[in-house]
Amino acid sequence: MSGTVAAVSSNGEYSFTKPNRESITLLTGLGVAGDVHAGVTVKHRSRVAQDPTQPNLRQVHLIHEELFAEVGERGFAVAPGQLGENVTTRGIDLLGLPVGTLLRIGAEAVVEVTGLRNPCLQIDRFQDGLLKEVVGRDEAGNVVRKAGIMGVVRAGGVIRPGDPIEAELPEGPHRPLDRV
Repeated sequence: MSGTVAAVSSNGEYSFTKPNRESITLLTGLGVAGDVHAGVTVKHRSRVAQDPTQPNLRQVHLIHEELFAEVGERGFAVAPGQLGENVTTRGIDLLGLPVGTLLRIGAEAVVEVTGLRNPCLQIDRFQDGLLKEVVGRDEAGNVVRKAGIMGVVRAGGVIRPGDPIEAELPEGPHRPLDRV
């Protein structure tokens, strides 16, 4: 399974959106250099309030560009970085990957997939009604989260728009993604 990097984004301040960059640097075991969510332990405000010593399984947020087209058909205008992701992808089924998948991005970077982003109410503050578009239910009543995936940096490196992404699936049996 493969795809490409459509955009890269980071922000050194707490903000819902992240400005696009020419490149970002992933740091092994930490996340995106200069990004507010980089670190060994949790940085997301609600998780810090619960237990600041928890490991940071959300060092890098990846979201598929195809989601923007999907919500665009329902009247929402979303561009790369606006949902707080670090890496916007194209052509790879992020949501279908199992836990532990290694994403080889560009020449050196490797991100291990840890789980699904659990979208919060900030999405509705960004655009009213958007949360219902990125979190829903399937025919069986199961919650479906479409706002991207999270991962940890296993090998650092610089990544840029246009870089290839190669997915290396873990040994089976595969565990489906759950929220982290």
